[in-house]
Amino acid sequence: MNQKKTSSMQTQTRFRLAVLAVAALSVIGAIGAHAADDKKAASAPAKAALTVTVAQAQQSTLSRGISANGSIAAWQEASIGTEANGLRLADVKVNVGDVVKRGQVLATFAPDTMQADVAQIRAAVAEAEATLAEASANAQRARGLQTTGALSDAAINQYLTAERTARARLEAQRAMASMQQLRLKQTQVLAPDFGVISSRSATVGAVLPAGQELFRMIRQGRLEWRAEVAANDMASLKPGMVALVTAGNAPPIMGTVRMVAPTVDPQTRNGLVYVDLPASGAARAGMFARGEFETGSGTGLTLPQSAVLLRDGFSTVLRVGPDSKVAQVKVSVGKRVGDRIEIVGGLDATARVVATGGGFLADGDTVRVVAAAAAASAAK
Repeated sequence: MNQKKTSSMQTQTRFRLAVLAVAALSVIGAIGAHAADDKKAASAPAKAALTVTVAQAQQSTLSRGISANGSIAAWQEASIGTEANGLRLADVKVNVGDVVKRGQVLATFAPDTMQADVAQIRAAVAEAEATLAEASANAQRARGLQTTGALSDAAINQYLTAERTARARLEAQRAMASMQQLRLKQTQVLAPDFGVISSRSATVGAVLPAGQELFRMIRQGRLEWRAEVAANDMASLKPGMVALVTAGNAPPIMGTVRMVAPTVDPQTRNGLVYVDLPASGAARAGMFARGEFETGSGTGLTLPQSAVLLRDGFSTVLRVGPDSKVAQVKVSVGKRVGDRIEIVGGLDATARVVATGGGFLADGDTVRVVAAAAAASAAK
């Protein structure tokens, strides 16, 4: 009985061992299959993320210059006001933005009061002339009787003095008449020069004191850019140099340096450089503008602007390695010339970089490099 029981237990044990052996072989086979799959996947080439063209930095001729910021202002601004006192403004003939000529009538005051004063002073002049004529006749008769003794010396002197007094009164009245004529002319406000009206405060019906400003005018329509330049750079700038000025979104304007200020602001250590601007440009007085003074030319490495990306506040390029993988590289950039940008540092001249489409790639992506012509055909 015991032998049968022992034999049965041995049989069960061998069966269990066989089952375990089969399970172990299955696990080993599965591991080997996975290892083979991993090896096959590792040996397979990585799929390219994008088809790109590459570019290399090239030596280009670059103009060297000094950059600056500043404001656009009137070359000279004239203040036009009234010279007459206490007159009513009857008509305003111009408005802001109008182009006016020298001597053009800008506004008129009501002349009624002035005309009455002129008529009154003319009458006073006529009266003074009559008085002088009578005094001159009396003085002439007195001179004729001076040798006869018919008149005393005192009487003769009285007639001569009356003549001189009458003549002085006539001159005074004539001076008053000239002044009233001048005041009558002042009822018309005239442009002192040709230019553009930049502001207007004249209001019809207002009674204004002498000296009240009515208009402001940009003389000759001339504008200038007042550039703030660092003190160390001011010695490089001379009158007659060319400056490219950009105001807002308008195209650059070519200006000419008129004057370099003789002093520097002690707070900012910047000096002003005055640049004459053409009258036909898009600049307006009061606008902020940036610009660059051309001081010479040189050579430097450049890349297409499409190859330089702005990421996390830094200028970067995607360098393509021998394994067709891209690596993000930070670079220092300089000035822009046409569709190219200067590379100041951070990139080897022999490195290949992604020319276009880098915005769709990440560091470490695999790309397929093709020639520019093939890429253009594929895009079509």
